[in-house]
Amino acid sequence: MEKSRKTIMLVDDNPINLNAGKTMLKDKYDVYPLLSGEKLFAMLEKVTPDLILLDIEMPELSGYEVIKILKTNPKYEEIPVIFLTSWNDSGSELEGLSLGAIDYVAKPFSPPLLLKRIEIHLLMAAQKKELKDYNDNLQKKVEDKTRQVVKLQNSILITMTELVEFRDETTGGHIERTQGYVEIMLKKIFSDRIYWEDVSLWNFEFLIASVPLHDVGKIRISDTILNKPGKLMPEEFEIMKKHAIYGEEAIEAIMRTTSENDFLKHAKIFAGAHHEKWDGSGYPRGLKGLDIPLQGRLMAISDVYDALISERPYKKAMSHDEAIGIIREGKGQHFDPVLVDLLDDLAPLFRDNTEKTNLMLRQQQKA
Repeated sequence: MEKSRKTIMLVDDNPINLNAGKTMLKDKYDVYPLLSGEKLFAMLEKVTPDLILLDIEMPELSGYEVIKILKTNPKYEEIPVIFLTSWNDSGSELEGLSLGAIDYVAKPFSPPLLLKRIEIHLLMAAQKKELKDYNDNLQKKVEDKTRQVVKLQNSILITMTELVEFRDETTGGHIERTQGYVEIMLKKIFSDRIYWEDVSLWNFEFLIASVPLHDVGKIRISDTILNKPGKLMPEEFEIMKKHAIYGEEAIEAIMRTTSENDFLKHAKIFAGAHHEKWDGSGYPRGLKGLDIPLQGRLMAISDVYDALISERPYKKAMSHDEAIGIIREGKGQHFDPVLVDLLDDLAPLFRDNTEKTNLMLRQQQKA
């Protein structure tokens, strides 16, 4: 509950002025008369006032010096300060206002005028606080709404990726593991400001949330091809390659139905570009080098690494070291050389991600 009486600190090195000021104000306010800036700061350690009446001409610490200290301290910077002065100098008033004072009152002061000025400024301070509280509450509502949108987006992602996982019997855990690899590389890229022109405007959470949709186009690939227990024939592989374009089309269809699609913009790029190769020999568009979006270059490493360490009906799983070795051999051909060089530091994190994700999936299957 807000206190009924406001607190005012009156700072003046003249005891007569202090006594006169307290007499004028004591019927409406709790008044603390203080003879110096030093005594003001000592009292502020115990009591937070609603307003400070501050004399300018004081020995040791002038009013200007006091307000400079007040306005640089987060504990005190919001306390309204009215200067008390016997000067009639617009330049001095401007200086005080520029330091953060809200008003000037000339000495000797008229009791009705002083009371009215204080009343007005206390009212303005209360309204300012109410506005701040309103804005803080509004910001909280916006944050809550944002969390709801992210939760909805994640629900869409989970549903769609589960559909892909359910149909593609050969790639269990692929989506979870590749999301982890991309996140590992992106944290390094953000921290070291690599490709900063690309990533500086990206929302990290949206970017990571969009990774699982990179294979969503497989929904349109027939089970006969998707789950063939052996290597694909050339004509079958041509059909499989279309999943990149199918993924883009599926995500575009979702984007047309919602305005909240920042994360889907990333998802579309992941879906369409993750099979492009640095030397231009990839698909679906044969993009080369930096013409391949960074999302696609990141996903290429994550996707191939996971494919190499995973068992398939037509091949055995490679070891972590063998997979990293193959990716290094593909530097400048299949993969972005800058991203491959990151593996010198990140390869152990890839292995940890694989082990943790596989353990989590086994525990979920048992539950």
